[in-house]
Amino acid sequence: MPRTLIAIDGTLVLGESTGDSTYWTGLLSGLAEVESEFEFILLSDWSKPPNLDLPEERFSWLKLPNRGRRWFSHVTMPLAARKLGASAFHTQYTLSPLARSGITTIHDVSFFIGPQWFKPKDRFLLQKSTPISARRAAKVITVSETSKRDIVRFLRVPEDKVAVTYNAAQPHSRPTEPGPVLKALGIERPYLLTIGARWPRKNITLAIEAAGLLPEPLPHKLVAIGKEGWGAVGGNPRVISTGYLPGELLPAVYSGADLYLFPSHYEGFGIPMLEAFACGTPVLSSKGGALPEVSAGAAEIMSDATPAAWSAKIQELLADSSKLAQMRERGFARAAQFSWKETARRTLEVYREVCQ
Repeated sequence: MPRTLIAIDGTLVLGESTGDSTYWTGLLSGLAEVESEFEFILLSDWSKPPNLDLPEERFSWLKLPNRGRRWFSHVTMPLAARKLGASAFHTQYTLSPLARSGITTIHDVSFFIGPQWFKPKDRFLLQKSTPISARRAAKVITVSETSKRDIVRFLRVPEDKVAVTYNAAQPHSRPTEPGPVLKALGIERPYLLTIGARWPRKNITLAIEAAGLLPEPLPHKLVAIGKEGWGAVGGNPRVISTGYLPGELLPAVYSGADLYLFPSHYEGFGIPMLEAFACGTPVLSSKGGALPEVSAGAAEIMSDATPAAWSAKIQELLADSSKLAQMRERGFARAAQFSWKETARRTLEVYREVCQ
């Protein structure tokens, strides 16, 4: 019996768009593990990555010509999906009116919750296009119950139109001997760790200022990983800024850290939290967005967002080895509750609903 064809936007697969790329790459790995009545075609403007290992009998890749990013998203991909006879087209955020049985993944609506965290042009485009896409879509997928509530509230779509398919950590996230990677990067232990692009929403400045307030005898520096961007990190002798690092290096860097700092103003999910948990790294987190939901008590959640309060809590935790050990064990248990295979199962339920 022939399989039902689903067309998927492949432009972010194995890319460097941090959480977005992790989501699409993880979803595909999960779909490859779960047998179903579907076959999938990935549409992109670049060739299939050689390290993308998917079963060829169910997955194919089509490189399409690119006349410009907006034209590609709004015209080229949805028309190609229709021409191929796809029963549904799955993309994220902006969904073209040309898409047949369109499904959009909206990770969060932080551009409504904290518009000051975005550049005016980006904020305008997201606030204009995302509500239209959500109403146009046959189904909206998001990544947490927190994000679902926000989508229903700000985009004004029916609650039953939004499905939650939780994220997971990257598959290689596990305790790893850090020595060789740290040596190559010039990082010495002990250290604190934070990961995030330099955007205001990520609030990396809070982690940097908190580290700067640590007392002189405490030897820990803060390793800050992430692309430079709007809201660049200033000079601070406590900070080692690495820029972007490929995902395969991160388990070693997580594993070598004494504490992971997650100061974000808002997250629709917060994949680095699970990655830290999976590597055995205790997490000190803000209460922004879905972070308490994802933590479920495994992280230390801060209500006070001042550098002084964070610095004090860092010192308190580093001085309490018993507390850190408990946090590690809770983190391992929490990370084990998420998998891309389960994400795929929930996504397949959405595909079935849209295609019926």
